[in-house]
Amino acid sequence: MQADSTQQDYVIPLSQLGMHDVERVGGKNASLGEMISNLAASDVLVPGGFATTADAYRAFLAHEGLEARIKETLKTLNVDDVIALAKTGEQIRSWIIEAPLPAKLEAEIRAHYAALDTTGDGSFAVRSSATAEDMPDASFAGQQETFLNISGIDNILHAIREVFASLYNDRAISYRVHSGYHDIEVALSAGVQRMVRSDLGASGVMFTLDTESGFRDVVFITSAYGLGEMVVQGAVNPDEFYVHKPQLEAGFPAVIRRGLGSKQQRMIFNTERSAGRSVKVVEVSPADRAKFSLTDAEVLELAKHAIAIEKHYGCPMDIEWGKDGIDGKLYVVQARPETVKSRSSTTTTEKYTLKQRGEVLSEGRAIGQKIGVGPVRIVDSAADMHLVKAGDVLVTDMTDPNWEPVMKKASAIVTNRGGRTCHAAIIARELGIPAIVGCGNATETLVEDDIVTASCAEGDTGHVYRGALDYDKVVQAKAELAPIPVKLMLNVGNPSLAFEFAQLPAAGVGLARLEFIINNLIGIHPKAILRFDQVPHSLHDAVAKRTQGYADPRTFYVEKITEGVSTLAAAFWPNKVIVRLSDFKSNEYRKLIGGDLFEPIEENPMLGFRGAARYIAEDFRDCFALECEAMKKARDVLGYTNIELMVPFVRTTAEAKAVIELLAEHGLKRGENGLRLIMMCEIPSNALLAEEFLQYFDGFSIGSNDLTQLTLGLDRDSGLVAESFDERDAAVKKLLSMAISTCNRLDKYVGICGQGPSDHQDFAEWLMEQGIQTISLNPDTLLETWGRLAKAGK
Repeated sequence: MQADSTQQDYVIPLSQLGMHDVERVGGKNASLGEMISNLAASDVLVPGGFATTADAYRAFLAHEGLEARIKETLKTLNVDDVIALAKTGEQIRSWIIEAPLPAKLEAEIRAHYAALDTTGDGSFAVRSSATAEDMPDASFAGQQETFLNISGIDNILHAIREVFASLYNDRAISYRVHSGYHDIEVALSAGVQRMVRSDLGASGVMFTLDTESGFRDVVFITSAYGLGEMVVQGAVNPDEFYVHKPQLEAGFPAVIRRGLGSKQQRMIFNTERSAGRSVKVVEVSPADRAKFSLTDAEVLELAKHAIAIEKHYGCPMDIEWGKDGIDGKLYVVQARPETVKSRSSTTTTEKYTLKQRGEVLSEGRAIGQKIGVGPVRIVDSAADMHLVKAGDVLVTDMTDPNWEPVMKKASAIVTNRGGRTCHAAIIARELGIPAIVGCGNATETLVEDDIVTASCAEGDTGHVYRGALDYDKVVQAKAELAPIPVKLMLNVGNPSLAFEFAQLPAAGVGLARLEFIINNLIGIHPKAILRFDQVPHSLHDAVAKRTQGYADPRTFYVEKITEGVSTLAAAFWPNKVIVRLSDFKSNEYRKLIGGDLFEPIEENPMLGFRGAARYIAEDFRDCFALECEAMKKARDVLGYTNIELMVPFVRTTAEAKAVIELLAEHGLKRGENGLRLIMMCEIPSNALLAEEFLQYFDGFSIGSNDLTQLTLGLDRDSGLVAESFDERDAAVKKLLSMAISTCNRLDKYVGICGQGPSDHQDFAEWLMEQGIQTISLNPDTLLETWGRLAKAGK
């Protein structure tokens, strides 16, 4: 507690404040003081300043009868009438801005400002801090105003009155009514804080969890050039970074994912430095847009600060930061508890699944994991908010806090601009509404009144489909699972779903498909990367666009594979993640950029140039080397020794020997740094000669799809013979029994990652009875299969 002598002070330096002062200066200013006082030893830099108190605010309202006029005006207001709300709010704010400050308050502000700005040319941010903001059951973040680049005592005094007036912004009045907070319970503190010169550097927001899944083991960082308001407002699509906390704390350079944002504009200082005219927005050069706004070293430093802040507060945090373009240092300018994902229900899970696909009209970043259906309502500005009706899909360029009164009516929100930490994203999460942000041209491609389906249930990318599509919504109670004698793992392709899937009770990943990463995160044939001089100029732009932000196309290819597998490894750390090396067939490789230039046309690519034979072929070895380089980096540089490698489609023991030797040449030697090499058992020869193949590998992972195809002589892609395709056929089972028993006898690993157990629970039971060690399932079948196996094992 502060000494009694300061209890009546209307202005207090931030350095004298802590979290015990929330009722005096609000959560934001109390948190700044808390960090200044307690986190300097962790190298967390927080700019200094001062704050007015809640008592000062109350004294101001009581001065000259201002409070009585406000209460009388609000008594009859219906906050759901947006026109009346706007008129009343404007009237109240004008009263506050024009009212004089009490003499004691003004004198104290002048004295503290003079001590802070000794040179007379300092630049300051004036921010609001509500005494009820960031409470466990309500987030007042963004409800009031921030004024940047304010200089001179007269401008500071005016900005403080603007901050006081912002408690009566339209959205703030509406928010308090709908959240159950009455005006008398909320007071404002104005914080005056030295500006970080991020107008010359970069800024953004970071969370100490994944904002979509709630996964706790990552720091999620967004960044763009210039002042941070552009990121917070959603006016730019920022760069995104994920850092894995356990590996960072263990000393590894744990940046596991990077996403290059368009960053088309930046907010910088204006020459005039009074409230409302102190900043301006300018275009970012194409060269700066095409590179990341932070280095990896800066990302890691920010993540360390975030972890220190989270540990101090003891809960997930939402943090704003800025990089000073003059001194190059990274500063924290705000920190508050994260109030959405960290407080979501832990007793039930909600799963949305589209039952059909349709024409994609627009796509962007998915916020939430839900689906919304309704008529398109294009709203150009806050002045047209009254047009939004319950159930509409709200489509606009971007939202700001003024939109809050109508956002809760929408079945989904779609914006042209914004990233995953923008205002639309934050409010959508609070309201439990799906949002798709940063679409670029949604207001042009979507048509007013057309029925659309906004789906955020398909990973990082959200899609707006034409028409009302069918979908399932399943609410499942979380329950204790009975022990079973087999480990259940997951088949995962999409790294963007890894954090969500990691919260299932699986023993790791039994099959991580590298093809998904190459197809979706890279999209370029490896030979088009390595032999760029042979690629027609017509494709150069496509390659250049995809590889922006990286030193060169080759680096891009290796880094994107590294990021994909590292994300999976981090999500399930320290459980095993078995990564299958690429198993594209020639017809699939041809679909990549440049693929038709380098791939043969095969009559039956399923039985052609694929798997181990491709890796060791002279014409493909340099392409395979890129995969190996990525795997070695993920394991040895980033420290993900839980990654195990799986080699697909090994036809002969000669191929087995050759591919093992080739992996060793690339630094992936079996047994070194704990590396296990697994072979796909998917050809009858693999089961028949199991003992011979297992001389080269640490175990088998059974691919039941190909094994069934090759045992029964069925083309698994042909609908004409689909009825005969069954992994439970006696011949297939005989081969499976041979493989399982041989692995167990030789004390080798044996699991199954084919589709069969996910489709047929009786097949999973049979495998368990045979003594298989792991069964890898599609995520949506894990809990149901677990229950079936638990009953069978009783």
